[in-house]
Order: sequence, then structure tokens, then C-alpha cells
Amino acid sequence: MDIIESFAEKARIANLTVVLPEGRDERIIQAARRLKDDNIAEPVVLGSPGQIAAAVERAGVGLEGIAVINPRENDKLTAYAERYSLRREGISVSVAKRIVSKPLAYAGMMAASGDADAVVGGIAGATTSVIQAGVLTIGLADGINTPSSFFLMIIPDFLGEKDKPFIYADCAVNIDPTAEQLADIALASATSARTILGCEPRVAMLSYSTKGSGAGPAVEKVKESLEIAKARDPQLAIDGEFQADSAIVPAVAAKKVKVESDVAGKANVLIFPNLDSGNMAYKLTQYMAGARAIGPFLQGFAKPITDLSRGASVDDVVSATILTLAQIE
Repeated sequence: MDIIESFAEKARIANLTVVLPEGRDERIIQAARRLKDDNIAEPVVLGSPGQIAAAVERAGVGLEGIAVINPRENDKLTAYAERYSLRREGISVSVAKRIVSKPLAYAGMMAASGDADAVVGGIAGATTSVIQAGVLTIGLADGINTPSSFFLMIIPDFLGEKDKPFIYADCAVNIDPTAEQLADIALASATSARTILGCEPRVAMLSYSTKGSGAGPAVEKVKESLEIAKARDPQLAIDGEFQADSAIVPAVAAKKVKVESDVAGKANVLIFPNLDSGNMAYKLTQYMAGARAIGPFLQGFAKPITDLSRGASVDDVVSATILTLAQIE
């Protein structure tokens, strides 16, 4: 079974609700219709009546049986504003109501309040807007101070194993993370791997050095981030610093890594030291190895929230929603 379809089957059983804040876009209308008709999830579409009506006409499909909410006028707005005001010191309820009446913020408050399981947005806005709304409403997961992103990479043939999955992070958000931020990315990626891959993560902190074979400030940052992550989660299988081949190829690890390691040669989560390396790595893997690059997905939040590409197709929206719901434990 295709990996997306396998996650769709799990979502059907779980009976989850996803809020789609950009109902003014016809692609969201079409995706909501698909999610509902295929019994993948209960979609909730946000938008003003005029926006929704125009998008429905362009989409050529209706929203029968699908919840539609106008963020500016509804029964939950005051309660959400009061909840937001309590969380944000110095923000009055009246100001909070203006903030929460915006679709992305309203969607986040739905998730934060337990009225939705996940948020999928960004098809008509900037990534920074989605991240900011997520931080201010849903908030970050316990112990995480840095929102980040990951790709699910499916390698068609890796050392004789068909459709080998890896988590790559961070390939889309943090440009040059500090050691503390890199540790956040590693810990958030481990959580993503548990839910998405369905197995225990083996996290490799990547570098141009393997266990002291190279030196320099970049290597020291990776070493420091490893120690921070290990201190924060002593049970996690995480190690480094590794060159990429030492992290994923057992034969190379046997030659280069002279200490006992639960990760060397068998990593399934690859943490890149900066956005340059992460972004290049996933694109090279995608095109040179013929891999499927699914994402990016945001991570590190208390509830799943995904940022769509503004060029996303209806298929992309549906697939992204399925993978977002797969992050729910």
C-alpha cells in the first residue's frame, strides 16, 4: 500500500477533525470535499459567507455536510478571545477578539481549545504568518522553544531495502540554528519520527566531521547541541557528530566510528547543521536518488499545524492533511 494511503486508513479509523482556514481559495474547497467524501477526516472550512460562496463557485463543488465557520461572527469567538487574552499578558479581550477573528488565529484557537485536531493552512499566505499564528495560539510542545520543519523522504532502493523512509530536518525554516535550537530541532524530529515512521527514532547529528575527524566552530556547535539534546532526553537514541555516510551506511560506520553507538550506520532521522545543508540534501536526494520528498511539515507545536506551499494542488492539500493527521499520537 502507498504510504499516503496507509496514513489515510489510520486517519479514517481515528475520526479526526482538521480546520482549513483559507476557505476563500477554491483548492481548499475541493480538498475539503475530498477529505469528507473519502472519509479521511471531518474538515472545517473558515471564511466569510461571500468568500466561501465565490470559492465554491470557482471550485465547482459544494460544501454539503461540511462545517463552515465565519471567524468574525460565531458562537465561539468570545470564548476563544478570552482564552487568548489569558495566555497573552497585556492583551485585552477586545483586542484578542480582533486577533482571533483572523482565520489563521481562529484555526489555531480551535486546535488549542480541542475543537479541532490539526490545522492545515498557508496556501494563500506566508510561512511566517502560519508559524506566528501557531506559536501565539497553539503554542509549542513542552520543552521545545524552536518551531522547525521536517521532510519525510522515501528512498526507492536504499542498500537493498525498498521504500526506505527517513526524516530530514530542518530543511525549510531555521537558517542558522544555535546549538540550543539545533537540539530543539533534533528532539522535535524524534517525536515526528515516532508518529510518522511508527518506530523508535535513531537521530544522527550531521557534520563534515565524524567523531572528531574534523574541527572548527561548526563541528563544535553540533557537538554542543548533541550534549544538550542528550541531557534533555537521556533515553533517546541520538549520536554524532557524523558525516552523512557514517550515519546511514553500516559498512562505513564500522570503519569510521570506533565507539559504541546505537545510531551510527542505522540512523532514520538526519539533523542538518543549517538550512543550507538541509535544503540542498533533500533536493539532491529527491532528484539524484529518485526519492519522494513529502513536506515540509512544521513540527515542535503542541498540536499539528502545517504550512502549505502557495502553489499547492488539491492533491497536495489532501496529502499534506493526511500526513498532518498522522502526527497525532
